[in-house]
Amino acid sequence: MGLNIAQKIIKSHLIKGEMVAGTEIAIKIDQTLTQDSTGTMAYLQFEALGIEKVKTKRSVAYIDHNMLQSGPENADDHLYIQTVAKKHGIYFSKPGSGICHQVNLERFSVPGETLLGSDSHTPTGGGIGMLAIGAGGLDVAVAMGGGEYYLNMPSVVKVNLNGSLRPFVSAKDIILEVLRRQTVKGGVGKVYEYSGEGVKTLTVPERATITNMGAELGATTSVFPADEQALRFLKAQDRESDYILIAPDVDAVYEEEIEIDLSKLAPLAACPHSPDSVVTVASLAGMKVNQVAIGSCTNSSYVDMMKTRSILKGNTAAEDVSLVIAPGSKQVLTMLAQNGALADLVKSGARILECACGPCIGMGQSPVNEAVSLRTFNRNFEGRSGTKSAKVYLVSPEVAAISAIKGYITDPTILNEFEEIKMPDKFFINDNTIIAPEKGDTKDLKVVRGPNIKPFPMAKALLEVVEGKVLTIVGGNVTTDHIMPSNAKLLPYRSNIPYLANYCLTPCDEAFPDKAKKYGGGFIVAGENYGQGSSREHAALAPLFLGVRGVLAKSFARIHKANLINNGILPLVFENPKDYETIKTLDDLKIEGAISQVENGIVTMKNMTSGLEYKLLLEVTDRQKNMLLKGGLLNSLKK
Repeated sequence: MGLNIAQKIIKSHLIKGEMVAGTEIAIKIDQTLTQDSTGTMAYLQFEALGIEKVKTKRSVAYIDHNMLQSGPENADDHLYIQTVAKKHGIYFSKPGSGICHQVNLERFSVPGETLLGSDSHTPTGGGIGMLAIGAGGLDVAVAMGGGEYYLNMPSVVKVNLNGSLRPFVSAKDIILEVLRRQTVKGGVGKVYEYSGEGVKTLTVPERATITNMGAELGATTSVFPADEQALRFLKAQDRESDYILIAPDVDAVYEEEIEIDLSKLAPLAACPHSPDSVVTVASLAGMKVNQVAIGSCTNSSYVDMMKTRSILKGNTAAEDVSLVIAPGSKQVLTMLAQNGALADLVKSGARILECACGPCIGMGQSPVNEAVSLRTFNRNFEGRSGTKSAKVYLVSPEVAAISAIKGYITDPTILNEFEEIKMPDKFFINDNTIIAPEKGDTKDLKVVRGPNIKPFPMAKALLEVVEGKVLTIVGGNVTTDHIMPSNAKLLPYRSNIPYLANYCLTPCDEAFPDKAKKYGGGFIVAGENYGQGSSREHAALAPLFLGVRGVLAKSFARIHKANLINNGILPLVFENPKDYETIKTLDDLKIEGAISQVENGIVTMKNMTSGLEYKLLLEVTDRQKNMLLKGGLLNSLKK
C-alpha cells in the first residue's frame, strides 16, 4: 500500500508511535516560527527550559502583529524578542520585513520538511510541500529545544482538483468552496492533501492561499505536492537547491476524497460571522460597501497585488469606500514600487499600509459602525475587525478590487477585459532586514526585558478534590478571539498575563474576570468546537491565571485543547451533550478522587447545587494525563 504526501513526510520524521489514524505520534521538527503576538510568551517559556541554543535546522522570530507603537510596550517586546533571538540562535525578522507566513514561504520554506509555528496559519507552508502545523507557544518552545512534537496521527483527505479556473475566479474561491462543504469543524483530526490535474495550474502563492485558510477547517494542516510549480517558485527565489520532489505514491490510500471541478467554480464570499458561511458573490451583488481591505497572510503575495492593480489601474475607489492595501512582505512592496504598480494603487485612492498583519487581527483600520467590510483575509469572527457591529465578508482580491470601484459588492466576472497575471521568473531578493543569530559563545549577551513583560502563570499539580463554581456558560464555536480578545488596545499587553486576564472572555460575559476573582476560579461550560481560531495560548494562560480548573464542552478545537492540557487545565467533554442544558451559572461543581479519575480517562462530576451527576470524557493520551496530573507541560518536563 502506497503512501500519500502527508504520510511520507510524517514517516521520515517519526520518532514515536505508529502511523495509525487517531493514535498519538511524535515527530521531529525541522523549522519553527513565532510572531510577536505569541513570541514573547514562547521565548519566556523557552528560557524556562534552560537550553542555551535552539536545536532546529532553523528558527525564525517575526515581528508582524503588534506594529502600532502608541506607547513603549510593543517596541519593548520587539527588543526582547530581538535580544533573546540573538542569544539563543534564532533568526530575527525586523518590523517591515513582512508577515511571517509570506516571508517564510519566500525565504525559508523547504519541501519535505516539518514546520511548527506559534500561529494558526502556519499551514501556509503546505503550499510548497511542507508539513506545516500551527501550535501553542509552549509546544514551539519545546521544539526549539530539540523536543519532539506530539499530535494525533491525522486521517488524510484527498481533494481532487479537476479542470482550471475561469477568469476572475481564484484560489480563494477554491478554499471557500472546501469550507462551504466541510465547515469550520469538519477538518478536526485531518490533513487536506490537494491532488489532480488542476493542481498543476496553481502557482505556489495560490496554493499557499488554500493551505493558509485550511486552518479555518480546524484541520491539522493542508499540503500540496512539491512539483514543477514548486521548483519554479524556488528558482525565482534563488533557492533552487532547497527543492526536492514530493508526490504521493500511485497507489496511495486516503480516508476520504473530495472532487472539485475548478471550471464550475464562481466567485464566492464568506458571510458574517464565520468562514464557512459561504455563498456566491452574485447572490450578494448590489450590497453597499463601506470598506475594502486587501492583504493579510492569505492574499498579500506579489501575484495577489498585481491582480488587484490590474483591476484598480485607471480607476478610483468609490467616494464612500475606504480602501486599504497591505503588501505581504518587503519583497512584494519593493517589486510593486519598481514596476510602477504601487503608483497605480495609490492613484486609485488606496491607502497603503505597512507589510504587516494589520486589520486582519484588529490592529487598526476598524470600519464604521454597521459597516459592510470586504476583506481578503481568513477570518471574519464577530468583533475581530475592532467594530463589533461590522459585517465582514471574506472575498478574493478580484472581488475586493472591483467592489471598491463600484461601491457595492460586484461579481468580477462582469468585466470584459481579463489580464492574466503570471508569477515572475525572478523575485527581488534582499534579506537585509532578517538578522542572522550570533555565532559562537553568547552567554554574556544580555536579554532586554521591558517593564511590561511579566512572568507567565504556572499550573500546580492536580489535587484529589477539584471543585469550584460555574463561572460562565457559552455557546458553540467560541473562538480564541472571544476567550482572549486581541484588539489594538490589548495586543501591547500580550506579555502581561495579569493585565490581559481582566479581559478574558469579556466578549461573551463581561463579568467573567470579576466572577473568577470573587470565587477563586472555577469552571467554564461551553458548546461545540470551543477554542476555534487562533493558536494563542493566552486563551489558556489567562483562564489559568484566573483559577480556571477545567472546561466542560461538547467538543474542542485542536490547538486550544492542546494549550489547555499544556497548562494543566482539564478539557472535559460531555458524554451526554444534553447535560450541557442542565447546568446554570454559579452552580457548584465537584470532582472527588480526581487523580484516579483522570488516570482512568472518565470523570464523574457532581453538581452540588442541583444534585445532578455528569459523566465527562477526558479524551487525552497517557502522556497528556501525566501532564495534567503534574500541572502542565513545563512541570512535566522539569520532573
